[in-house]
Amino acid sequence: MEELFKSFCAFGADKSGAAGPAMLDGAKFAKMTKDLKLLDKNLTSTDVDIIFTKVKPKAERKITFAQFQEALKLLAEKKFPGCADALEKLQTKMLEGKGPAAHGVTKAVKGGAVDRLTDASKYTGSHKERFDEEGKGKGIAGRKEIVDDSGYVTGYKEKGTFEKKMDEQE
Repeated sequence: MEELFKSFCAFGADKSGAAGPAMLDGAKFAKMTKDLKLLDKNLTSTDVDIIFTKVKPKAERKITFAQFQEALKLLAEKKFPGCADALEKLQTKMLEGKGPAAHGVTKAVKGGAVDRLTDASKYTGSHKERFDEEGKGKGIAGRKEIVDDSGYVTGYKEKGTFEKKMDEQE
């Protein structure tokens, strides 16, 4: 049970590995009951929140493993009313379940609309100028007008040849 407790304590925490004792907050306690499929008509999410509040100290927001064990006793009484081995049943059910799972995680979209909208070869107008022939962005050159101070007219094909002609004539 302690390994299960620690796995839910560590879920979603940063990888730095805080050096303190493992402690479980209310949200992770509720997540544990949902992930391990403990909720039913006898044990609701409201009951889970009330039980968590009963076992934690007043000024604290998290519970230790000893308080977790006390919470399990209360959960077992609520889930299996009138059953003599309720705690054993609850622990068996919890150990059969898997550890914490990420629900509702955003997945990358692979639809045709995204591909169509991000295909630079189909861009028109001024947007087309921002990409080269291979579809790679030109960076700042594609977004800003860069002033040409060479003295030649825009589009002049023999740019830079005047000096060469003058050197040949001398």
